[in-house]
Order: sequence, then C-alpha cells, then structure tokens
Amino acid sequence: MHTINSFLMTTVFTAWKYDLSILELVAFVTSAVGVALGIFGPRSTWPWWNLSSLLYAILFFEQKYYASGALQFVFIAGGFWGWFGWGKKGARPARLSKNHKIKWGLGLLATWLALFPILKHIGAAASLTDAFGFAGSCIAQILMVKEKYEAWPLWFVVDAVYTYQFFHGKLYLTAILYLIFVGLAVGGWVRWLKESKKNATISA
Repeated sequence: MHTINSFLMTTVFTAWKYDLSILELVAFVTSAVGVALGIFGPRSTWPWWNLSSLLYAILFFEQKYYASGALQFVFIAGGFWGWFGWGKKGARPARLSKNHKIKWGLGLLATWLALFPILKHIGAAASLTDAFGFAGSCIAQILMVKEKYEAWPLWFVVDAVYTYQFFHGKLYLTAILYLIFVGLAVGGWVRWLKESKKNATISA
C-alpha cells in the first residue's frame, strides 16, 4: 500500500514551485472525461466519475480537505445509483417543481451551516468553502442521478467555489479542472434545460 501511495504521489513535473503528482494528473483526466460525458447524458459517464472520485478522495485527504475527500464516496455511491437509475438509454432530463426547489435550497443551507463548525473544529484546510462544496455537491449529485436539469446551475456555483478553494490551496491543476467544470456546467445547464422542456416533466 505504501509503495502504491508513493508511486501516485510521484512528481510528474514542477513549475513555479508547484509539484504536479501522478495522482492529481490522472484524477484530472478521468474527472474531465466524466463531467464532459455527463452533459450528453450517456450512462458511460458514471464509471469515469467513480474512478476520478476514488483518486480525488486520496488526494483530498492527503491535503486535509476532509469534506471534499468524504464527498468523493458520496459521488461513488451516486455513480452506482446513476448507472442503474439512468438505464441503457441514458438521462431524460426533467425539471423540479417550485416547492421542491425551495426544499432542496433549504437543505443545502442547513447542511452547510451544520458542517462548517465541525470542519473548523477538526482543523480542515478550508472549512467554510469545503462545507459549502460538500453540501452543494451532495444535492447536485442527487439531482443529477434523478435526471433534474437544476443539477447543472448548482454545479456551476459549487465548481466556482471549488475553483477558488483549490487555487488558494495551491492545487493548481485541480483548480484549473474546476474552472473547466464551471464552463461544462454552463453547457450542461443549456442542454438539459432544452431537453427538460422537450420532455415536459415536472416532478420531485
């Protein structure tokens, strides 16, 4: 196990005092592929999400981003749920009702405020943003699995927050990845909104 971890943390190159590890590089590639596929809704997006989540779990725990690390296991569980939930034909985007939007919004706020002091107490690297990212990502992941287009505007906000967090934490490649995610979220937002209007389904 120590040998595997040593290999993953091997530096690929150093630039401006930033050491890019094999782990971060491979996690970057697999995550970018997974999110890009998610825009178009094929079921094949989920194995890529699971692999990237496992790699990022290792990286984030190494960097003391505890909520972000724990979040990856939520993503993995969501990946299995999404694989079976979407079916062979992939996602059929639909929209949330106004009441459910309010409920999910309140759930995000409550989870964020509850998690923040816990992370601060245990000495997490970025308590406020990590707590928000955890809460927002959990809800966005659930909405994604449930094929709701509202997942994408939420991903947009969450990814913007993570871009700041990881840039500030000097995980520059990961910060660039999340900046790419911001752009991909816009693409997913536009496409899934169009598809949800076509499917004309409003549900929970």
